[in-house]
Amino acid sequence: MATQLLTNGSPLYTTKDSFSGEDGAIPVLDYSKLVSSDPSLRSLAVHDMGRACIDYGCFIVTNHAIPDTVIKRTIDKLFEFFDLPEDEKRKYDHKDPTDLIRWGKGNLNHVSREFVKMAVHPTFHCASSPPGFSEILQEYTHKVRELGIELLGGISTALGLERDYIEKKMNLKSGYDFFTANDYPSRQHSENRIGQFAHIDPSLIILIIQNVSGGLQVEHNGKWLNVNLKPDWIFVNVADHLEILTNGKYKSALHRVVVNNEVRRATLPLFLGPSLDTVVSPAPEFTDNGRSPAYLGITYKQYLEYNNFHVIDGKSCLNQIRL
Repeated sequence: MATQLLTNGSPLYTTKDSFSGEDGAIPVLDYSKLVSSDPSLRSLAVHDMGRACIDYGCFIVTNHAIPDTVIKRTIDKLFEFFDLPEDEKRKYDHKDPTDLIRWGKGNLNHVSREFVKMAVHPTFHCASSPPGFSEILQEYTHKVRELGIELLGGISTALGLERDYIEKKMNLKSGYDFFTANDYPSRQHSENRIGQFAHIDPSLIILIIQNVSGGLQVEHNGKWLNVNLKPDWIFVNVADHLEILTNGKYKSALHRVVVNNEVRRATLPLFLGPSLDTVVSPAPEFTDNGRSPAYLGITYKQYLEYNNFHVIDGKSCLNQIRL
């Protein structure tokens, strides 16, 4: 059976220009099939997910178990945070890139967004305001993390490995995960169109939920495809460290954000990564039969340090470790 394709959703772009993506076909994974008791359904889901990772470097997850109420409450609390007086948020405006909670905003170089980045695993960190923010964010990130590990189990199987291969080899029990919420303003009549320039990111996979459709675009075969999500759908993209681990079999997905939306938009990405002391290098399973390692093996902490921990700035040092 062919992978189901996404053709619905209402993009919010108002003009056709270099920032207007195409409404292409992003692969969709029915999560209920991946966790089904029916082996044939699980096998189909694993196959489709593997093809999506190879052909697109991304896919959309539907029918997952994260309650709509948890998603909505998390988004509501994030808007409450972003609506706080700027003086209150500036206590997180740190220059040290290793800080576990960071806030910032920008309207420079055609980049328009406000963000807050928080390390949420193996220890959980959250801004102290607004009231109730920490509790709902911890619940949200815990549930998304569980889903992400289940997806990585399916990816391991799709790669012909044991289901827990990535979980064990990347030491996900102590994995360093961070949550970077973005607040993109309505910019319908502004020349400022970019929320984030085209980039790839560290981590194994990134799981993204947003409050409205539109804005996110992924590159595929030289074209930008609009990622049109319903509020309860999750966009998953392959990130740098899954590319490294598979020796380039899966590619880190190039993506960008356009902010010519008619409404305010929030995104909730969770970056699921290895433990900081895990050395990530091409696995032996992908360097046999004369295939040489294509990447230098370094710890996840070193990789982030090379990036200056600037995941929030969309930087990646993947090119610097290619062999």
